[in-house]
Amino acid sequence: MKPLAVAALLLLPTAAWAQDEPRFCPNSPSLESSACTTQPGRVHVEATLGDWQLERDADQRIDTVLAGDLLVRAGVGPSTELQLEWTPYGHFRTRDRVAGTVEKQARVGDVTIGVRQNLRNPDGTGLSFGIQPFVTLPVGRSPVGAGDWGAGVVLPVTYDLTDTINIGTTGELDAAVDEDGHGRHVQGSAVAAVAITFSDAFSATIEAQVTRDDDPAGATTQAVAGLGCLWTVAPQRAFFAEAVGGLNHDAPDVRVYAGIAALF
Repeated sequence: MKPLAVAALLLLPTAAWAQDEPRFCPNSPSLESSACTTQPGRVHVEATLGDWQLERDADQRIDTVLAGDLLVRAGVGPSTELQLEWTPYGHFRTRDRVAGTVEKQARVGDVTIGVRQNLRNPDGTGLSFGIQPFVTLPVGRSPVGAGDWGAGVVLPVTYDLTDTINIGTTGELDAAVDEDGHGRHVQGSAVAAVAITFSDAFSATIEAQVTRDDDPAGATTQAVAGLGCLWTVAPQRAFFAEAVGGLNHDAPDVRVYAGIAALF
């Protein structure tokens, strides 16, 4: 589905807004996860319309562009939701800074299926935490797809310090696919974030993430920091955007993404 078509679909108004305002808690914009779950019978959709990442070193420059990345969250219980995520298009451009040659690749990404189980306050208020196991199915192709199945578990925790300030941490442990596309290795990450609500329509998130990847081809530790914003244009529709910068040598230099969230 084209990104503009996704945007038009998600921005369609819903006649039920005036009578029914269920909880609306987008994952984005954030590197962390949320413990908030979608109510039964509701479907929450997040579409990243554009996602650009830049990695540079002395030998090469890699630009990665993803488009139409979809996350669908369906409420199946009072504190349980099913998740389906897919990247329909990714474009890689690699420039050899010494030889001046350019290589381009366009690929489809993998599908991730997960279950989020909230363990306290499924609306995300007060102290809220949960568990989210997931599995990744290798339907895509390298370099967007991993080439083999992967799995992991996410542990989100959030807490309302005040009516306007929320703090959160997210731990994740993965059986990540090896760089060569065969076999798996341990990968773990931790995120700390502060979300500030300025009004009913606008909020911002400041966060930092550290990721340790023990790939057999070479272990890396990445540190990044991000600043994101969420603009709620209607009770069940919002725009989001975030800029993320690398803090050490192993991390990508910069990443910028934006999209739309909607509740149906």
